[in-house]
Amino acid sequence: MGWNDEKIGRLKKLWSEGLTTGEIGKRLGVSKNAVVGKAHRLGLKGRPSPIKRQDVKVAPAKKAETRIFTLTDLSAQTCRWPIGDPKHEDFRFCGKGVIAGKPYCGEHCAAAYVGSGKSAPRPANTQETAT
Repeated sequence: MGWNDEKIGRLKKLWSEGLTTGEIGKRLGVSKNAVVGKAHRLGLKGRPSPIKRQDVKVAPAKKAETRIFTLTDLSAQTCRWPIGDPKHEDFRFCGKGVIAGKPYCGEHCAAAYVGSGKSAPRPANTQETAT
């Protein structure tokens, strides 16, 4: 597929008419990405996205009061993941609810217990023999 003078002229015309890159591609028999790339290389003026977005004013979220969990605040039901540097005054522990049988919440279990990508371990009584 090559860009000849005729195709480039049609691209410029369709681009100036405001057609989407997908529609231009269909009319020229090329992909949308080919249209985008050629328009960029030709230095054609950028256009606003054809995707209509509604301007929704989002009220600033109120910052939830963060409770500082110290070592003495922890129990078997609170996440013991350390946050920050123990040498600094703002050092704390997560304190969210834990996953049963684990010392951490779901988020911190995902970080702490990373699989090795190896298959399941063999039973201890299995011996390998050199061949």
